[in-house]
Amino acid sequence: MSEAANPYAAPTAPVEDVAHDSAAEAVRREHINHEASIKAVGLLYYLGGAMVTIAALAELAAATKAPGALVIALLLVAVGAGQLLAGWGVRALKPWGKVVGCVLSVIGLLGFPVGTLINAYILYLFLSKKGRTIFSADYQQVIAATPHVKYKTSIVVWIFLALVAAFIVIGIGVAVIGGKS
Repeated sequence: MSEAANPYAAPTAPVEDVAHDSAAEAVRREHINHEASIKAVGLLYYLGGAMVTIAALAELAAATKAPGALVIALLLVAVGAGQLLAGWGVRALKPWGKVVGCVLSVIGLLGFPVGTLINAYILYLFLSKKGRTIFSADYQQVIAATPHVKYKTSIVVWIFLALVAAFIVIGIGVAVIGGKS
């Protein structure tokens, strides 16, 4: 008796076992927290660049009233563009992004005491052994080989960020209401 094909059977397809590169995966898992911290710095550069650019536009609007305002506005535009460029390069883990970020962080060291601490940490992230590895071409290949390895943000971090955002919104609200009085 011949076996007839069952028309009601679930379709089948050959599935190849995709073997993950265990060495690349081990390197990625070892560096994923550092990578996430570096990408967060890139996000901060984007945020700072946007805020400085908005300040530059406001200064340009006032530039007609004061002759020195145009120089300040142009300086702010340059700083904002540098931060946006650094944000893009750092988020993409480009080696030139590390250089631009380091230059901005060295300048940021002048903001004593908070700016000094933050920018010293950023320099550590970029220039440490893990930071040098993350910005290397070899690590780009590791990322390409391990797209399934993702960073998991802790719920505690999300709660903290929500609280910070709430305090910022409340602070802006108080400043706006207080400014109208």
